[in-house]
Amino acid sequence: MKQAPYLQIDGVDKTFTRGGTSNNVLSRIHVGIDKGEFVSIIGHSGCGKSTLLNIIAGLTPATSGGVLLDNKEVNAPGPDRAVVFQNHSLLPWLTVYDNVRMAVDKVFSATKSRAERHDWTLHKLDLVHMTHAKDRRPAEISGGMKQRVGIARALAMEPKVLLLDEPFGALDALTRAHLQDSVMQIHASLKNTMIMITHDVDEAVLLSDRIIMMTNGPSATIGEILEVSLPRPRKRLELVTNTTYIKAREAVLKFLYERHAFVEAA
Repeated sequence: MKQAPYLQIDGVDKTFTRGGTSNNVLSRIHVGIDKGEFVSIIGHSGCGKSTLLNIIAGLTPATSGGVLLDNKEVNAPGPDRAVVFQNHSLLPWLTVYDNVRMAVDKVFSATKSRAERHDWTLHKLDLVHMTHAKDRRPAEISGGMKQRVGIARALAMEPKVLLLDEPFGALDALTRAHLQDSVMQIHASLKNTMIMITHDVDEAVLLSDRIIMMTNGPSATIGEILEVSLPRPRKRLELVTNTTYIKAREAVLKFLYERHAFVEAA
């Protein structure tokens, strides 16, 4: 008998209603994600990617269907699902250390001693190479460094699933590349489950085990799921001429271009 997926999205629909007008954003979303898997969700603007992520996070209720994580229903936010947004959302009056420590105290105040929570905070900052800046405030560090702190804060809660909502979208290309490499290293080290929303085809192919391609809204659904059969660890410069990488990239571009062309023709 096949084991149930670690994260099961089962028949999720989402309709927003305002002033008597209904807008069906997501329709019949079915997908299972295994423990330790890295999955990207890609699609054009307005296809409900962030809405789906918010449903998994428990921030938005599904209209019908539901989400199971480790055989438990998701119906509210919880530390087992940490979210990293495009906007880092750090508290400006707290230091880098205190921004992460606040999350650690919230989750582990009853199970870890003060010294253990201090060590845990430093360990997570070390994972994202931000220990050197632990006493700085957000205004004193770069955008890429802020995102590193946001990732450290999310990881500090020891979530079962790390949800990334276009975490590198506002960064320059070089900073983005460095952070992608960091995320790959973290994933390899912790073997945690990650789900990332992105518009970047190369990013999706580089990081993912599978890419979920969404149809255009309204009533967006899963159009295709692509397996990315590239061995890990992955090195971006070596992938440029890799046939599997090139074919995966072409498959995603073909899907997005054909969907986009269809919308323009309509």
